[in-house]
Amino acid sequence: MTFALILLGLAGSAAVPSAAGPISKAEAEHYVWGGINDGWHLVQRPDLSVIEERLAPGAAEIRHYHRAARQYFHVLDGVLTIERDGHVYRLTPGQGIEIAPGVPHQARNDGDAPVEILVVSAPKSHGDRVQAPLGLPPDAQPQ
Repeated sequence: MTFALILLGLAGSAAVPSAAGPISKAEAEHYVWGGINDGWHLVQRPDLSVIEERLAPGAAEIRHYHRAARQYFHVLDGVLTIERDGHVYRLTPGQGIEIAPGVPHQARNDGDAPVEILVVSAPKSHGDRVQAPLGLPPDAQPQ
C-alpha cells in the first residue's frame, strides 16, 4: 500500500497518458548494464520511470547523483547495499530508500546471490546523472 502511494505521489497529475494495461518483465523493454545486470523498463515516461533490475553478485553502479530526479529503490529479493551521502544501508525484501536530487549514492550487491529491485525515478533519471566519486566535490566529474 505504501509503495503504491509513493508511486501515485511521484506521478502527480502530469499530462502524459499512462500505459493502456498491465505490464510485466515479459512485455517490458529489456537492457543489460555493466555487462552482467538486467533492467526492464516498466514505465518509461519523461515524468516517471519505473525499472525492475536484477543485480548480479558483486555488481555495483558508479557512485553518482541526479540533478533533478528523485529516486526510490525498493528490494524485491536479496540484499541491496546502498551508500547514500556517506551512510551505508543494507536493505532486505520489502524495504526501500528514497534518494533526493543532488544526493550522491551508489547501489551495489555485496552478496553472492542476485538482487531484484524496483527503481522509481521522478522525473526520469536517464540523462540526469553526474558522477560523484568519494572524496571529490559533487560537480567534479559530470557525465
